[in-house]
Amino acid sequence: MNASVRIGARSLLAHRRRLVGTVLSIVLGVAFLTGTMVLGDTLRANFDTLFADANAGTDAVVRSADAIADPGVPGGVRAPLDDALAAKLRAVPGVGAAEGSVQGAGQLIGADGRPIGGQGPPTWAGNWITDPKLNPYRLAEGRAPAAPGEAVINRGAAKAGKLHVGDTTVLRTPDPVRITVVGIATFGADADGMGPSTFTALTLADAQAHLTPRGSGQVSTVRLRSDSLSQRQLVERVRPLLPSGVEALTGADATAQSTADVSGRFLGLFTTLLLVFAGIALLVATFTIHNTFAIVTAQRTRENALLRALGASRRQVLGTTLGEALAIGLLASALGLLGGFGVAAGLKALFAAIGFTLPTGGTVIKAAAIVLPLLVGTLVAAGSALAPALRAARTAPLAALRDAAVDEAASGRSARLRGALGALLAAGGLPAVIVGATRGPSLVLTVGGALALLLGTVVLGPVAAATAVRVLGAPLARLRGVTGALARRNAARNPGRTAATASALMVGVAVVTLFTVFGASVQATLDDTVSRSFAGDLAVTAPAAGAGGSGVSPKLAPALAALPEVRAAAGLGRGVAQVDGHGKQLDVADPGQLAQVTDLGRVDGSLADLGADGLAVSRTEAAARGWQLGTVVPMRFADGPAAFTVRALYRGGGVTGDYLISRQAWQPHRVQDSDGLVAVALRPGVSPAAGKAAIARVADAYGKPQVQTRAEYAESAASGVDMMLSVVYALLALAVLIALLGIANTLTLAVHERIRELGLLRAVGQTRAQLRAMVRWESVLVAAFGTAGGLALGALLGWALTRAADSAGTGSFALPAWRLAIVALVGLAAGALAGLRPAARAARLDILRAVAAA
Repeated sequence: MNASVRIGARSLLAHRRRLVGTVLSIVLGVAFLTGTMVLGDTLRANFDTLFADANAGTDAVVRSADAIADPGVPGGVRAPLDDALAAKLRAVPGVGAAEGSVQGAGQLIGADGRPIGGQGPPTWAGNWITDPKLNPYRLAEGRAPAAPGEAVINRGAAKAGKLHVGDTTVLRTPDPVRITVVGIATFGADADGMGPSTFTALTLADAQAHLTPRGSGQVSTVRLRSDSLSQRQLVERVRPLLPSGVEALTGADATAQSTADVSGRFLGLFTTLLLVFAGIALLVATFTIHNTFAIVTAQRTRENALLRALGASRRQVLGTTLGEALAIGLLASALGLLGGFGVAAGLKALFAAIGFTLPTGGTVIKAAAIVLPLLVGTLVAAGSALAPALRAARTAPLAALRDAAVDEAASGRSARLRGALGALLAAGGLPAVIVGATRGPSLVLTVGGALALLLGTVVLGPVAAATAVRVLGAPLARLRGVTGALARRNAARNPGRTAATASALMVGVAVVTLFTVFGASVQATLDDTVSRSFAGDLAVTAPAAGAGGSGVSPKLAPALAALPEVRAAAGLGRGVAQVDGHGKQLDVADPGQLAQVTDLGRVDGSLADLGADGLAVSRTEAAARGWQLGTVVPMRFADGPAAFTVRALYRGGGVTGDYLISRQAWQPHRVQDSDGLVAVALRPGVSPAAGKAAIARVADAYGKPQVQTRAEYAESAASGVDMMLSVVYALLALAVLIALLGIANTLTLAVHERIRELGLLRAVGQTRAQLRAMVRWESVLVAAFGTAGGLALGALLGWALTRAADSAGTGSFALPAWRLAIVALVGLAAGALAGLRPAARAARLDILRAVAAA
């Protein structure tokens, strides 16, 4: 062991209490990173296992070859097959079994009358496959369905809905189907279901009647097994017998594709989001680590100078400081790894608490989830300590003669360079943010400018810190007298340190503010959209209609339109078609009824003339594609190509999207038809309460969808934003906690640095209570500086992100004053809390020892 390592180890042990905050910051950041990676690996493995179990006995899958991409359906939408194909393939030599499988959306109603599931994970319905090797479900109670109206449900759905064998309930397909539970099944040997999804198995005839377009003679796929052929041989054997547009793939390939669909869409976005928050936490920790080492290095000026005077080289002093940082980083990262397993469990519980249940299964820990966080934590610690270490290495031997050490990081040439660099970054970032948000808009340019602006603000912090603290602390000096004036002076005396301490909190508050402003703007956009384009009085929707549920029966709108209280009722369904090689969502409605309950703005052409081959397009989309009235648009549906003519142009950005076709046009191409919304306009003189009661009586027969006023509908449409913000706040709480630790650690080090000064203040009459208040108010001022900067920066970036994401130009911007006030109060409270321990420690100082301290 060389001299640098020995000195570093002794110094680390001698000053270990000063570095507690640094260790905790790294531990929290690494724990979140580890937890994110472990959770992502676990979910991937769980989904792999789920799909492997689902296809365990299936050697080949036959399905329609063409899939239309649909954001709401993993793998896209495919046309059904003729049921006779299963019988044909069953007769092929080497095929042990071939059964048609029907699968569609079907939401169970529980014993309490409420729908089961649907908050993200899908609610499936299909047929009970009689061959036990092809069927991934196993009967745990009761028997298989054998007669119309009989069903088997998975055990997880039975538990959630408190349903038992012999109970009767309703299955939304979306038409309500009265069923009797004759069996309860497990997925595989003992799982309650295929992850958090629900499954209802009917007879093949019932499944075809309720889940396929023609109502009979169709299946979604054909599943095959063989007792004598390999999967590849089986596929090669049946492929020549398949009709045009139908493909066969091995069970292994089907499993891999299903896994890729989930991993590429859901898991990719999910883990990326969590990794972003882990990165924010580590970024905040970086400020804390750098600030701690900067202060400690300044306090050790005499110690480092003595080492230089005794012959230590600059390289040895540099190695000593970096060795400490590496040791701290390695230790804290190792502790963070252990904490990461608990974080993974906590994240899973957090998402379950908001109704987004994730698949269960054993925890999976891959090598990367151990090596990468360990490496990142160690490098973050070493990188954050590099600048202070270089400053320590430049210490002159004559500095040993000075009475005190001063951190000069923000003075002289360093300050000028910092100011020039910060101004350059801010001058480049701010215009990029504004241009990206207002012209284009360009999300990439906006994000790039935001990062430059954030970095420039951090770099310029010391330049503005002294002035900002004096302004923020002006009322304090008047309200708290000498104590407030001293707190204000202490906070402003070292602008570099104050800015570095506040930067961690500023970043956390800025990100919180950004999401708060963006979320409020999304809510305002939804409210404005409903107010502008929803001309009806009432809305009928199915809970979770767009998040895994089954939607509303298309038969409900005509039934409501026939009521004497109703002037018009239009169901708004959703379809999908391929345009120019890309899957596009289509709105499906009766144009005549729709025009009476929605405001589409100025309509060029005629909605009434859409007919069976007419297309209505938003003017924004038409302009982007160069379409006009009369343009023929080639489209491809799941069942094949079709040509549509543009017969109407309307204002987009409302309840309807960019493409609208009539229900008559959708009828030949539909797979499983449903409405996401039924908009109702009441006759003059009918009160909303009376209309709501009349509609509810009819709607109860269609699976009891919810009936809402226009205001209630707007509020429920925006409820998902509140859920998103709750998750964001919970995740960002970690960054705020790390920032709080940074403030507390800095103040603790500052108290140690100012022992003699504090002793003199006590000697001339300052009471313990006044000393505690002075330190606490200093902490509050530092937090106020970081909070104010974070609020301003976050509000600007929230505005920019809102504008950049609004490509159609129909969004609204909202600045939620009360929410931002809460963010400000939390920031100040964090500062007050961070100052408690340093203040208590300062108040316990022995006066004589403090005055005598060197």
